[in-house]
Amino acid sequence: MSNGNYTWLLAVLTPFFFVFYDFMKLMHLGANKKDYYIACLISYMALAFVISLVNTGIHLVIDPIYSAETVINMMDVCRWTENGIFVAALQQMFFLFLVMIFLHVLLSMQAYWYGWLTDVILIAIICIFTPITPLRAVLSVFFSLIMINGNALLHIAICVLLSAALSLFGLMVLKRKTL
Repeated sequence: MSNGNYTWLLAVLTPFFFVFYDFMKLMHLGANKKDYYIACLISYMALAFVISLVNTGIHLVIDPIYSAETVINMMDVCRWTENGIFVAALQQMFFLFLVMIFLHVLLSMQAYWYGWLTDVILIAIICIFTPITPLRAVLSVFFSLIMINGNALLHIAICVLLSAALSLFGLMVLKRKTL
């Protein structure tokens, strides 16, 4: 595995800090929910850009140094590098932004019944769709569209649309959230 892949962990861990740590502190300091959420989205976009830049740099500079070993970078696995390194970095950035928003919304809902229901539905989808061949094909198509997609325009468009939809849903969840 490429060392650049470890930067993706930052994208996965950041929503935990924003939802469970920063929300309460900022609300007690007098911030309003909408400003908090917009700041989270801006932070996620900036972080996705930085992570993408770092991972791409590692992929271009450090990974070729290990000539004795086979180095696997997620950008290659997801077939993003087929479109050139600049487009691959953009695809990676929009995918990471989608992941961070998805986790933010999912974590924001955990204190409520609809959060638990969403967890149960996601677990059921994984448990039911994986062993049944026709349903596994549907799940495979979904992940092919959002992650393992060589068509850059389609991939970026799907990530942007899903990010926008999740952002709107996350704002609705946040409006209902209490201290």
